[in-house]
Amino acid sequence: MANRVRANGSGHDARAERPKPKVAPVLTNRTQRVFTRLDKAVGFPCLAYWTSTGGSICQNDVMAMSRLLESHQGRAEVLGLFVKSDGGNPEAALRLVHLLRSRFKRIVLFAPFECASAATMVALGSNEIHMGATSYLTAVDTSFKHQLSPVDHGNDLVNVSQDEVMRILKLWRTEKQGGNPFPEVYKYLHPLVIGALDRSSSLSIRICKELLSYHLRDATKSERISQELNSAYPSHSYPITAREASRLGLNIRELGREVELLLRELNFLYSTMAQPLLTDFDQENYHQNEICNILEVRGAQIFYHVDKDWHYRQSERRWVSMNDKSAWNHMSRDGRRWAREIIFIR
Repeated sequence: MANRVRANGSGHDARAERPKPKVAPVLTNRTQRVFTRLDKAVGFPCLAYWTSTGGSICQNDVMAMSRLLESHQGRAEVLGLFVKSDGGNPEAALRLVHLLRSRFKRIVLFAPFECASAATMVALGSNEIHMGATSYLTAVDTSFKHQLSPVDHGNDLVNVSQDEVMRILKLWRTEKQGGNPFPEVYKYLHPLVIGALDRSSSLSIRICKELLSYHLRDATKSERISQELNSAYPSHSYPITAREASRLGLNIRELGREVELLLRELNFLYSTMAQPLLTDFDQENYHQNEICNILEVRGAQIFYHVDKDWHYRQSERRWVSMNDKSAWNHMSRDGRRWAREIIFIR
């Protein structure tokens, strides 16, 4: 156990010699000042939905966003949505857009950086997508970790892509190997993984069409965009820049300079909050303290705070978490200061 007492005859607790874990900074006071300027610059309320490389779009974000929007009563005309994310759960993306659409008639999405995979799906549900020189969307083809996926050198499950499987089968036919390729594929991929990928690919196309239907009435165009985003690109991470997204048929607008500078300032503050802080105890134990997903409107901020120990279990050749105190945190104004409250989402 990581918390074991040293067997040195003294009864001295090894934990007493451990360094104090580093703690992620919370910069709500500074980010809120940026939000005041941002709302004024665009002329309507804005919402930030930001995930670090350690976080992703997930189902719990929907409930967190619902909590964040409690102060907005009824339907408003327009919402400015700042999104920066590498992606995540496509079903969560659909639920997030549905939640926002229940409160706002139009969504203007600002994507100054990566708006990838499931985040691209969120963009599809927006009336306008504002992009700049460093902006990009990506394909939304299926890629996920299944319980029966292969493992890497660290004994962790790896992502498997539908496109990768289809390319293996295509190469088999192109090289005229003959016979049935699946017995060879099954040596590395469980049949249930392949079945799950095919099902998930159909789901991805369905979600894209549903998201586009919030503002696009042309069913033929919606079908084409959904199919292209799911199968026309050579890799899942292929960067779809503003000019290519416009050719695809999306309503792309140029990101204004003033708004872009404010979003870059906000991104810097979020990146500072979300820096991964690791405190090493010994070769087999360390502490992780990191803020992953940040959601914010003017007057409130919610973020997911990772706070736990990690121990390397030699018998299983993998890292396992211990003493997990990770939780959602809600920052709200209490007089002149910001009060921090833990909220529970299950």
